[in-house]
Amino acid sequence: MNVAKFAVSRPITVWMAVFVAVLLGFFSLTRLPIDLLPEMNIPIAAVATSYEGAGPQEVESLVTRPIEEAMSSLANVTGVSSTSTRGQSVVLVEFDWGTDMNFAALEMRERIDLIRELLPDGAGSPRILRFDPSASPIMQLGMGGDRSLPELYALAQDVVKNRLERIEGVASVSVFGGREQQVHVTLDPVRMRAFNVSFETVVQALQAGNLNLPGGNIVSGREELTLRTTGEFHDLADIAAVRIPTAAGTIPLREIAEVSMGESDERQITRLNRQPALNLQIVKETGANSVQVARQVREVLDEIARELGDVEFVAVYDESAFVEAAIDAVTSNAAVGALLAALVLYAFLRSFRSTLVIAISIPVSIVFTFLLVYFSGMTLNMLSLGGLALGVGMLVDNSIVVLENIFRHRQLGSEAVEAAVEGAREVAGAILASTLTTVAVFVPIVFMEGLASQIFSDLSLTVTYSLAASLAVAMTVVPLLASRLLANDGSISRVSLAAAGTGTPSGPERPAAPAGGLLGRVLAVYDRLIRLTLRRRGWTLLAFTAALAASLLWIGPKLGTEFLPAMDEGQFQISVEMPKGTKLAETQDLVAHLEEALLRIPEVSSILSQAGDASASDSGAIMVQLKPLRQRRRSTADVIEDVRRLAAGIPGANIEVHTMSFVGVGGAAPVQVQVRGDDLDVLAQQAARLAEVIRTIPGTREVRTSLDESRPELEIRIDRERAGQLGLSVVQIASSVRTAIAGQAATIYRSGGEEFDVVVRLAEPYRQNLSDLRNLPIGTPFGIVPLSEVAELVEARSPLSIDRVDQSRVVAVTAQLSGRALGSVMNDVRAAVAQMEFPPGVEVAYGGEDELMVEAFSDLGIAFVLSIVLVFAVLASQFESFTQPLVIIGSIPFALIGVVWGLYLTGHTFSVVAFIGVIMLVGIVVNNAILLIDFINQARRRGVDRLQAVVESGKIRLRPILMTTLTTVLGMLPLALGIGEGSELEAPLAVVVSVGLSTSTLLTLLLVPAVYLAVDDLTEWFRRVRRARSRTVGKEMAS
Repeated sequence: MNVAKFAVSRPITVWMAVFVAVLLGFFSLTRLPIDLLPEMNIPIAAVATSYEGAGPQEVESLVTRPIEEAMSSLANVTGVSSTSTRGQSVVLVEFDWGTDMNFAALEMRERIDLIRELLPDGAGSPRILRFDPSASPIMQLGMGGDRSLPELYALAQDVVKNRLERIEGVASVSVFGGREQQVHVTLDPVRMRAFNVSFETVVQALQAGNLNLPGGNIVSGREELTLRTTGEFHDLADIAAVRIPTAAGTIPLREIAEVSMGESDERQITRLNRQPALNLQIVKETGANSVQVARQVREVLDEIARELGDVEFVAVYDESAFVEAAIDAVTSNAAVGALLAALVLYAFLRSFRSTLVIAISIPVSIVFTFLLVYFSGMTLNMLSLGGLALGVGMLVDNSIVVLENIFRHRQLGSEAVEAAVEGAREVAGAILASTLTTVAVFVPIVFMEGLASQIFSDLSLTVTYSLAASLAVAMTVVPLLASRLLANDGSISRVSLAAAGTGTPSGPERPAAPAGGLLGRVLAVYDRLIRLTLRRRGWTLLAFTAALAASLLWIGPKLGTEFLPAMDEGQFQISVEMPKGTKLAETQDLVAHLEEALLRIPEVSSILSQAGDASASDSGAIMVQLKPLRQRRRSTADVIEDVRRLAAGIPGANIEVHTMSFVGVGGAAPVQVQVRGDDLDVLAQQAARLAEVIRTIPGTREVRTSLDESRPELEIRIDRERAGQLGLSVVQIASSVRTAIAGQAATIYRSGGEEFDVVVRLAEPYRQNLSDLRNLPIGTPFGIVPLSEVAELVEARSPLSIDRVDQSRVVAVTAQLSGRALGSVMNDVRAAVAQMEFPPGVEVAYGGEDELMVEAFSDLGIAFVLSIVLVFAVLASQFESFTQPLVIIGSIPFALIGVVWGLYLTGHTFSVVAFIGVIMLVGIVVNNAILLIDFINQARRRGVDRLQAVVESGKIRLRPILMTTLTTVLGMLPLALGIGEGSELEAPLAVVVSVGLSTSTLLTLLLVPAVYLAVDDLTEWFRRVRRARSRTVGKEMAS
């Protein structure tokens, strides 16, 4: 069926189809969710188990190991790792990509139920947690104002949190940094011993004395009354009057404790721009529109700020702001690319009406693409829109090829309708094959597994959809518009066959006026060049081969490799590690010093700091928000370097600065070397040796081991035999110690519509020294005994955590990069490790970002090979030949000349993004060669001499080849230049495709014709040999 003829003869049918497609496309666009990255299904789950009071080694042996053994035997498990810390075990289970994680979670639960009895009595119930990248906070806010922290905290919990969580799409809101108001019941241990009262007795009495209980119903006269016993506390005096049972009767709580309103312990200090504040973290629901959710959050916060008047909210981390800026940049880059493509078309054809045809086809193709994206369940994100921006230059190629051929027929004198039908028919098979080859290279990317596929599948699908839409438009809308708009176009004049293309595959040559202008001079130069290369075919091939070898061997090693390019996201974080055991006040002093220095940096917009956390007072963190990219002169990386130099001059702390990457890899360090074995002391020694070696490697900084420093602790070693004689368990003793020192919320006190925890603990003077701790009253069935009666207190230092990988202990040595690419650094690291000797039982493995990069490059290498095979299959089907596709496929490696030089001159490394570009290039560079060889074959079928067919077909295709190349290259130019937020992610891909395609254009015009004749000569020689052998065999048989 001649599609172009149908479109020209049925214009109303075509326009109605276009109208419906555009209408549905716009409707789909309004319903597409907006997000930063595609939705990713990461096949990782965790088993989290608490074991209060146990140290890392106890947690490892009693909790972690049984769970690891149970998880390791699950189907499709590729790795099991764990971290055992004080009172907590986390076991990570990694599955094969593509595993049904819902079913995997059910299997994990079944295995845990089987081993539940093997876990210690004090262990909590194991919880299974799915790894969900969308569960990370999309916003972090500082909440400050002219109120005290307890007031701010109450407002945040009771007002802000509730109103934000009512927003559709908000999953949770967490509040950090505040101090809650509490009722403090501070016990006197001397009085407790005198009255023989234990902590458990006090807690139980408070719980029993603060209840409202139903009492049933009674009938009084004609009414039925409900009975309710009201026993809740009305004021602090009620709490102080609670009766505590003793051996001699009961006493009021006030006899052994003081009851007062107070605040919770200050475990962390949060400040916003050096003022006391809270930290609000907002997590969106899976599948929710990040931009829309963030916009609604900002609106609600503005309302709350207006209502309260003395409270402010400042976003120090807002994913949506970067998403909007990045998407705006991609959209504007696509628009600029489309405009440049249209200008190129006008420059070549000098016809406004012809340019208008393409200008109409571009938005139609784009809008139709949105329809396909919507029905695929995708989102509008950086990768899908980036694919569309990359495809803008390519999606006009089909239309340009069709329009240029129609235009050429009009220049040769054909009527508009005849030119439209014949021009489209001549190139239909070629552009179909070109589209299929480009689409074919994305098939392996979509179907391969791994993180790279998860990230780049949307880009691949979007490019595929845009090309499919452009093919439909090129074969229907373009011929239809051309048949009308070019009918009376006065700008189309009869030109020479050299300018319009000598003759036509479907008809005889027609005389015309001589060629002129720039295109005529280019044709003349090309005519001399192609005849020269065809005469010197061997030297031509040798020259290109030498250029390829020189580029790969000289420039290639200088590129370096990395997983993903760094992005200027305008945000970074500073981590502060003080000597273990440092008091909170000292940590805060150092954090405050950093705050002052940061606020003096002109690019800094706001900072949110935190000294201490729930588990330790010796760590801190500062989140830094920079001004928008257009409002600052320096990049985020430049500012970070300044901060690193500043931090290097601060003694007494380990300070690290790292980016808060939206497209990061789960926090993995770029360089990570794992030292595995069983003996933790030996592993620590070997890791320290390895860290010293890595520090000497250029390009590394912030080299650390996971056992850099142990934390001071006081071990309570329980005498199990003595405890058993007194009727005590380990859990009971640990619970009493925890209540005495950390405090226990016994019940809730309600007043004025608010709720306050009633916290029972020892008075502060009795929590400060070892002698008081040894005399801590422990309740037994036989009365009160001091803690020293059942336990020994020993000062010690223990590791903060014990890490395990595949059921072996591991100490990780990590490092950040400085001035060198990851691949180059890791080559030096591997060489250095190979020179080291390790004790028996100690092994070295590599992880972190390097592991992800190696895995991704392996997958993409397979995809690259498959893409070439698929392209060959399409070409063989198109030409019904095995030799001619080899001519085209053989030219692909030479495009790497442009790839290598493009990356080198623009300062990009060879990353996963660049590798995707190389795979794209496989499907793009063959397109011009397909059209060229198709025209050569058509000319030879009409009886044209072989050499003349090659030369004249090259001249015919010169103009469309130059046009399609320039539109594709200029369409990607804004992305290649890295203009706007987030463009760093697509820039290497755009550079690879645009520069590689530019190089391949020269290959198509000069190398492909030479190789075509060489292969044709070889094929003819084999035919002559076969014919000669057949004649010889025939004569022998005849004789």
